[in-house]
Amino acid sequence: MTENDKRNPHFSGTYFDKDAVLRLGRFLKLSSWIVAGVYIYQLVLNLGVFILQLIRGLVYIGGVTDLLLQLLWQVQPSLAGLIFFAVLQAVAHGLLILLDIEDNTRRAARGR
Repeated sequence: MTENDKRNPHFSGTYFDKDAVLRLGRFLKLSSWIVAGVYIYQLVLNLGVFILQLIRGLVYIGGVTDLLLQLLWQVQPSLAGLIFFAVLQAVAHGLLILLDIEDNTRRAARGR
């Protein structure tokens, strides 16, 4: 590295700020865990209310099908949360992979 590269590590030939992309990746990972926590809290709350309703006899369960349908209604919103979590994690890792590809391509073009 030359003296200029040590003082200014940013290459002017890029259209993005590497630090901003890294911050965005960290933000996406953090927000994915927040989303997961909210949906887990919602699942626990829904199942708790459902179990309390069963114990107190407020819900009529005519058979296994009714029970499974009630459980499906309680679990279904959490499946959307699982998808949100997976997508946010995938985007965060995808950004890091794209940064690695860009860095490796730039190094290969310089002949190092």
